[in-house]
Amino acid sequence: MSKRKIPHRVTDAEDAAIRRAAASDPDARELTDDELGEFRPAHEVLPEVVGKEKAAALMRRRGRPALPENERKVSMSIRYDRDLIEAFRSTGEGWQSRMNDALREYAMSHHLLPC
Repeated sequence: MSKRKIPHRVTDAEDAAIRRAAASDPDARELTDDELGEFRPAHEVLPEVVGKEKAAALMRRRGRPALPENERKVSMSIRYDRDLIEAFRSTGEGWQSRMNDALREYAMSHHLLPC
């Protein structure tokens, strides 16, 4: 079960209330086409504003670096017996990796994979 929160869609009434609040804010105004045309990408502006090193840190991609194609896991749909899945799940977080390790160990012991 995913723990990710699913955002709810904004209703027409909520959207109208948000637009009214934005319109009534004296500090908020719509930008003109000329102003929008002056915008520059962050990778151009940040080095000038905060310096090259800090800009590089701010622009660095988040998360794990991508693995080479031949090392990436393959996503697939497969069916296992319920008791087998429950046994691995009961071992806690990381159960899918342990299941992968068990399959790898079997494949290597039966000479299905190179050692």
